[in-house]
Amino acid sequence: MGEHGGGSVKDFMHRYLEVVSQDTTVTAVAERMNVKRIGCLLVESEDPSKGPIGILTETDLVRKVLAGGLDPMVTAANQVMVSPISTIAGNRSMLDASHVMETNHIRHLCVEEAGEIVGIISVRDLVRSFVDVESGPVSELDKIYRPLSVLMATIFATIPSDASLFAAAQLMCEKRLGSLLTSEAGEIVGIVTECDLVRKGLAANRAAPHTHVSAVMSSPLLSIDVNRTVRDASKMMAEHGVRHLTVTESGKIVGIVSVRDLVKMVSVRDRPRFLSKPS
Repeated sequence: MGEHGGGSVKDFMHRYLEVVSQDTTVTAVAERMNVKRIGCLLVESEDPSKGPIGILTETDLVRKVLAGGLDPMVTAANQVMVSPISTIAGNRSMLDASHVMETNHIRHLCVEEAGEIVGIISVRDLVRSFVDVESGPVSELDKIYRPLSVLMATIFATIPSDASLFAAAQLMCEKRLGSLLTSEAGEIVGIVTECDLVRKGLAANRAAPHTHVSAVMSSPLLSIDVNRTVRDASKMMAEHGVRHLTVTESGKIVGIVSVRDLVKMVSVRDRPRFLSKPS
């Protein structure tokens, strides 16, 4: 652990990179994400010696392709990728990586050494470095009364389960959200996430305008009591392979917490130090 905890980026990065060619279709990209159980891919340059030139995430596929009404069978990776790629040096701290992600509103960050991309870290890796260790910057949150009530979002969007995937993608794009709670007859019955839209929708070649949210949503909801700890929430997400949990109090949904929310307080608390560092 460094002075401020969290460890260094190189200690948590993934060195194996999934890369696709620029002309790979969005459908093929979604299929690869589904098979590899990952949330992003890199897009290679036409000149292999130059390394990756872009990155494609689930968010890009949902907001640019599904919400934009593009045909995933003909839309190519280089049409919707993000370029240039946001990077961070491997010797920087995970707290610094958290600030870069928070500032740029991203969940993935490429690691650069000697001008080359050598790895990648995600917001889940931040959780591993901050939350899952026995001691670290997040341990201070255990002293806060009901920390999940501080981290969770108390205003969340819902969508009927018989709405289309296209409508769900548009609402996520409009609200800049990664998940929507789903309802039937006025009752919350499940959740649909960007991951669901990509892996169960795009990867399965479902027609977004004609497929109901009920076909890809997760139900019943995975919930955690508001009195549980941040580490409890992290463990539950990891065990079930999810990024969102509904937070309940006396059996009633009072909020929703995401993987990103688990590290946000650490980032906000440490932000003055990050901003005061020389660029």
